[in-house]
Amino acid sequence: MIGGVIMILVAVWLYQSALKAKTNNLLLWVAVGAITFFVVQLLMVEVNVYLLESIRSGETSVSYEGVDGADRKNIGGFQGFGGILESLFFELFPPFAGIVAAGLIRVKFITKEAISVTTIFGGLKELFQGIKESFKTPEK
Repeated sequence: MIGGVIMILVAVWLYQSALKAKTNNLLLWVAVGAITFFVVQLLMVEVNVYLLESIRSGETSVSYEGVDGADRKNIGGFQGFGGILESLFFELFPPFAGIVAAGLIRVKFITKEAISVTTIFGGLKELFQGIKESFKTPEK
């Protein structure tokens, strides 16, 4: 869910950047950036699953038989402050990696600037300012 909302924001960000840079094949580059975001996010989710399974296999668990007769495992991971940070990392790292990948596409092929942290994330402030302005009612 979070990734889908972020993907829409990334597509709008790439569109605004392409308009500002007067890029040829505007929608093609927006699609390439959005697909790159999606693929990188999907790969990072798979990496997260692999990491979670490796963490889970190292923990001790207590099996018990539930009401419906199925065996269930009571795994005590993701508890406490460390568990909260771990869970936030596993939830937010895939979309963040997708944003970085889309930002690299934006810098290298859309705006054709030098790659740096400020240019990769450039234009995000204007994106959110535009969203903020869209909620204001026009004065007559």
